[in-house]
Amino acid sequence: MTVLRIALSELIGMFIDDGSLATLCLILILIIAGAVEFLAMPPLAGGLLLLVGCLAILLYSVRRAVKR
Repeated sequence: MTVLRIALSELIGMFIDDGSLATLCLILILIIAGAVEFLAMPPLAGGLLLLVGCLAILLYSVRRAVKR
């Protein structure tokens, strides 16, 4: 059972290395999708916000990793 748990942990780790990075990206996507859908934000503006937001989150994650 331990081998299965380790294998599953490694498999998940391949896709989600940094939990906060994945969580922040999902939150950003939900917020911008809600703004486009319910607040009538133009899709192009939403796409640009996604690009800038994801780059900012990535920069934050890299800086945090360097400090470790």
